[in-house]
Amino acid sequence: MEGFAKVKKGFPMSDAVYIDAAQKWSKDLTRMKARGPGDTENAMRQIEREYGIEYGFLWSLRYRRDRLRTISISAYESIRAAYRAECERQMRKLKNEITKTNPDHVAEAQAVVREIEGE
Repeated sequence: MEGFAKVKKGFPMSDAVYIDAAQKWSKDLTRMKARGPGDTENAMRQIEREYGIEYGFLWSLRYRRDRLRTISISAYESIRAAYRAECERQMRKLKNEITKTNPDHVAEAQAVVREIEGE
């Protein structure tokens, strides 16, 4: 999983690793929700409405990461779940677009989907 350091079995991961992963997911989620440049705040508010992750926490992850020392498991898991749900939604959108695509390009598009799903 990207964003995680390799950890030896039996040794706990530091809070910083969890915060870094949450920050990456938060930024990616915001990017997926944004409609264009300058729409970051609206995207974070939309994430708050859809997934229940507080806007202030998303803002802190994005702009004040260095001030965060710990992250609760519930905040970490909610960001992770929201990120996964949004990725799945994006895949459904892509699959829907493939069905609407010219049949000549469907095989190429399906190959792209298989490659993405394989990662």
